[in-house]
Amino acid sequence: MGQASNLDGTSSFTPALGKAWLTPLYDIAIRLLTSERAWRNALIDHADVQPGDRLIDVGSGTGSLLLGLRDACSDAELLGVDPDAQVLEIARRKADSVAKPITWHNGFLDSLKVDADRRPNKIVSSLVFHQVPVEQKKAMIDQIWSLLEPGGMVLIADYMRQEKPLMRRLFRATVQTLDGVPDTQPNADGLMERLISERFERSERLAIFEAATGAISLWRGFKSGAPT
Repeated sequence: MGQASNLDGTSSFTPALGKAWLTPLYDIAIRLLTSERAWRNALIDHADVQPGDRLIDVGSGTGSLLLGLRDACSDAELLGVDPDAQVLEIARRKADSVAKPITWHNGFLDSLKVDADRRPNKIVSSLVFHQVPVEQKKAMIDQIWSLLEPGGMVLIADYMRQEKPLMRRLFRATVQTLDGVPDTQPNADGLMERLISERFERSERLAIFEAATGAISLWRGFKSGAPT
């Protein structure tokens, strides 16, 4: 879910599929159109969640990624952050069927308060940044960096540079039709790769997944410093 600022200084967001009335179709659309199993399993594998980890999912949506992370390790602390109450209600219903709880925060990332001794050592995000205005992309990267404990890891799966002509055409015909060009085009032009590399150490693209909606890249970076 993308965040944008209104003229009065308040915040709004882009719903999961660009339109609020499409939200109930989100899970099936992502499954069918984004090669979801491939990129989500890769993100879960690289997250390598361990007992005692504190992990935040930025733009957690309907909770599918957090459920996969919980399946991988039920003894980690998992927190989902999303401004869209409608998708969080779906996420809560899906997650409540298992005893190990997931914590949910209904709001934007900058409204999340974390004690200094409870900073996450891992932050993940998927299919969020392409919906966000440029200044907010930069702000969210800075917020993720600030929240992470020293040595912490970020993993981002999203539409980033569309390198192949076919992927660019598919991206224009699908994602940009739903979410608009102003927020999505900077991703297609490679802005996210630059923002991640400028803020995080040892940043690298781990994989790229071609889908009917364009190419989705998985990037990793680390905050400087040694873990506390």
